[in-house]
Amino acid sequence: MSFNFGPGPGSCPHFSTPVLHAAEQWKSKMESPWREVAWTEDRRETLMESISSYKPVCEALSEARVLLLGPVGAGKSSFISSVQSVFTGRFTNRAMVGSSSASFTKKLLLFNIRGRSPEQPTALVLCDVMGLGDGETTGLTLHDTLAIIKGHAPEGHKVREGERTQVPPLCVRKNFSPEQPVRSETVGYVKKPSLKDKVHCVVFVVDASKVSSYTKGLGTTFQQLREHISDLGVHQVALLTHVDQVCQETARDITQVYNSRIVQQTMTNAGALLGMSTSYIVPVKNYSSELDVDENTDILLLSAVDHILQYVDLHFQDCAATYPKLSL
Repeated sequence: MSFNFGPGPGSCPHFSTPVLHAAEQWKSKMESPWREVAWTEDRRETLMESISSYKPVCEALSEARVLLLGPVGAGKSSFISSVQSVFTGRFTNRAMVGSSSASFTKKLLLFNIRGRSPEQPTALVLCDVMGLGDGETTGLTLHDTLAIIKGHAPEGHKVREGERTQVPPLCVRKNFSPEQPVRSETVGYVKKPSLKDKVHCVVFVVDASKVSSYTKGLGTTFQQLREHISDLGVHQVALLTHVDQVCQETARDITQVYNSRIVQQTMTNAGALLGMSTSYIVPVKNYSSELDVDENTDILLLSAVDHILQYVDLHFQDCAATYPKLSL
């Protein structure tokens, strides 16, 4: 079953992001930032140390599993590679990134972010998967998404693309043939996932430069997904990628991201698209053509990871309240 939701109550409007001419760009800069960030080497080091030494508050777990969800080209794989690049000190294309309009990622892939030393990985695992569709015939299905979050889908399995053919609501299939859906009896299906198999936080990824062109169908997909994920008790946050592509001042100097009215308005529009308060959304600039990393870009990326880990720990705290035997 695909995200074939028609327009109706809850469908999002067509959002627009203001595009200003060069002569008006200076007006978009605010006198004081709408979020405070310390753009210093000390802040970068503090974030790196905090993430490198992070341990889940739940003592029963050795790692936190975070799932990235978003449309094709939003920057999910690039974010994974960019975060890893911060720790390696130069751009590392660890998660393969495509350049076509089709989803390059076909399988459920897990990336354990390596810390300052390759032999000492962090406790953060970022999960990459096929891009979401817009309610038509392509993209990750609702049932596959929920199966991944619940911990039923093993790493390396190809997830099912959406199609109009009605098929049983089961988690994954090893190929894209609608005639051969993988059932719960299929080898590899995790029938009784433990907490470590499940996703502990979901991160929605949207492209700032495309917020104005995302379809109503995609907005409905986001909001339907968020309702189902909320029912599972999993916290959700969002990344606004490519912020340097919507504001010239931010493109020249990434430290101006929180002084930009354009970025602020784009974030508001992204929040409306997702049905999410902007307090859950953080802007990032992924590395793409760079060979070396930049201190300020690192700070923005590390701040995003720190933001995500806060909600991971909230999930573990919620689990402890639900399951008293779970040790924190």
